[in-house]
Amino acid sequence: MSQSEPAKKGTASAFDIRFIIAALIGTYGVVLVLLGIFNNSQAELDRAGGLNINLWAGLGMIVVAAAFAVWGTVKPIVVPDDVKD
Repeated sequence: MSQSEPAKKGTASAFDIRFIIAALIGTYGVVLVLLGIFNNSQAELDRAGGLNINLWAGLGMIVVAAAFAVWGTVKPIVVPDDVKD
């Protein structure tokens, strides 16, 4: 490669920790949303002060997971090809 040629760059998107975190938080968020929708007994609502905490916590986790996925997509990790192993 000559001095005037730019180094080729690749992305490490499949192994980016942000996508792994997004998948884990998103999975737990979906589980909590499903629990909030289908398992809303009056005893649990009374214990949480009338708030369906599973539903709201799950929705918040899904939003955070989406933010991590967008962050990983918009600003990927760039690995130059000329790095020696």
